[in-house]
Amino acid sequence: MSDMGTSVLQVTATDADDPTYGNSARVVYSILQGQPYFSVDPKTGVIRTALHNMDREAREHYSVVIQAKDMAGQVGGLSGSTTVNITLTDVNDNPPRFPQKHYQLYVPESAQVGSAVGKIKANDADTGSNADMTYSIINGDGIGIFSISTDRETREGILSLKKPLNYEKKKSYTLNIEGANTHLDFRFSHLGPFKDATMLKIIVGDVDEPPQFSMPSYDMEVYENAKIGTIVGTVLAQDPDSANSLVRYFINYNAEEDRFFNIDANTGTIKTTRVLDREETPWYNITVAASENDNPGLLSHVTVGIRVLDVNDNPPELAREYDIVVCENSKPGQVIHTISATDKDDFANGPRFNFFLDERLPLNPNFTLKDNEDNTASILTRRRRFSRSIQDVYYLPIMISDGGIPSLSSSSTLTIRVCACERDGRVRTCHAEAFLSSAGLSTGALIAILLCVVILLAIVVLFITLRRSKKEPLIISEEDVRENVVTYDDEGGGEEDTEAFDITALRNPSAAEELKYRRDIRPEVKLTPRHQTLSTLESIDVQEFIKQRLAEADLDPSVPPYDSLQTYAYEGQRSEAGSISSLDSATTQSDQDYHYLGDWGPEFKKLAELYGEIESERTT
Repeated sequence: MSDMGTSVLQVTATDADDPTYGNSARVVYSILQGQPYFSVDPKTGVIRTALHNMDREAREHYSVVIQAKDMAGQVGGLSGSTTVNITLTDVNDNPPRFPQKHYQLYVPESAQVGSAVGKIKANDADTGSNADMTYSIINGDGIGIFSISTDRETREGILSLKKPLNYEKKKSYTLNIEGANTHLDFRFSHLGPFKDATMLKIIVGDVDEPPQFSMPSYDMEVYENAKIGTIVGTVLAQDPDSANSLVRYFINYNAEEDRFFNIDANTGTIKTTRVLDREETPWYNITVAASENDNPGLLSHVTVGIRVLDVNDNPPELAREYDIVVCENSKPGQVIHTISATDKDDFANGPRFNFFLDERLPLNPNFTLKDNEDNTASILTRRRRFSRSIQDVYYLPIMISDGGIPSLSSSSTLTIRVCACERDGRVRTCHAEAFLSSAGLSTGALIAILLCVVILLAIVVLFITLRRSKKEPLIISEEDVRENVVTYDDEGGGEEDTEAFDITALRNPSAAEELKYRRDIRPEVKLTPRHQTLSTLESIDVQEFIKQRLAEADLDPSVPPYDSLQTYAYEGQRSEAGSISSLDSATTQSDQDYHYLGDWGPEFKKLAELYGEIESERTT
């Protein structure tokens, strides 16, 4: 629908020749294919439409061949060509059209309300959104029975049922349906109108239908405790078909469901089969089914709700078990508790409640009852002071009656405990259980506390046992060393070397005067100090010195004798291994000559003799 001469595309051709040399690079355009629909400008190469109002629905695609020739199009010029594919885009210039002016549709009367019963479609030559349309029912006698909607994907009208059909009442309907475009282009409104209409006749088909109940649901009532066989109510169903067949009724029960009602198969009358109790089940819902004698497979169902009416058959009773406490320091006329009552019957046969004392019993000198006229009653004291030592529990019989017709009453006994109270009325103690309750400790909490105490005691006992069984180490610190090892590794300088071995190391004054005691044993007898002067130590014989140290080690109670070892390192006399020192090289005699040691020679002989004794005793 574009105007003639509308620009479509510009093509451009290039020539590699020198444009300044004659007409070698001067290009002229011409159309070889595509006429008479398109033309090309010889100089610019612009392609334009050559016809007015081209129709996409008649032809959509075109192939146009354009030639470019140099030498200004003269004979002898070179040329090149290209193909341009042109597609017409759509505009909404075509209205929808129904293929037929009259349609007929068959719908059975058993069609469900809301279900789709048919489809209708109008054609549109346009494409895309230009072909979108909507359907509507503009008039007809079935405008209230049917509705139509549009499927956007298929562009079809979907006819649905709004109300149930009845062949016996109306056998056909007529509808006028219109289809109209949704997107309009006002440039082409003169081509309209862009809509179309058709007539649809709907034929209602006769179907053998199940019986129809007179009501969509039924509500019935019956008193509790009614005799078995009491009539509850009646349901009614009829065959909607012209044959008007007889109808039979029955109740749908599950296999596990208790059957409290039955129904007369011919009349639809519902009766009780058990005695009903409103306090147990106040409402019943049953399903009644109806079928035709001629076609038992066709069934219809209806819900029947049966309400059980109340009868005053339950006396009132206390709302709960009351724990009533009276203080020892109570005063006459003091309210000690408020009680209330309940009734299993309906509200009409329950409250209001009346509270009173049994007149057949003698007057209670301790407590009385006051009806508050609001379905509660107060317990009051009648005398001053109570004593737990005299009597710790009292019993008060009371009577309660309801407001039903006829009225029912019951008797109950209240238990009143005597407790010690604070001045402000708080309970201090009644007995062991009451004390724990007032202190805020439950039995479980007390058990938990006792368990924690037992665990702590067990831990303490275990700790003390481990402390007592733990052995203190023999050597407490590095300073408490019970042996003195002196090592000499010098070979010596020969016979003239008199300083190679210094015996004064065996005479350590600090070792002689230091006395250490065991830390785990306290000595009963304090030893005399072993302190000696240096001059005295020098005058002591070496053999006596060693014996003295050995005796002190054996008899000292402050040191452990079972693992004490004192070693005096001396090679001794007449060694079987011999010697590799210069001392051994000085003589070849079997007995060593110690005269070269000067005054210390005899001492070393004594040490050699003593060494064997010490070795023997240490081994033992």
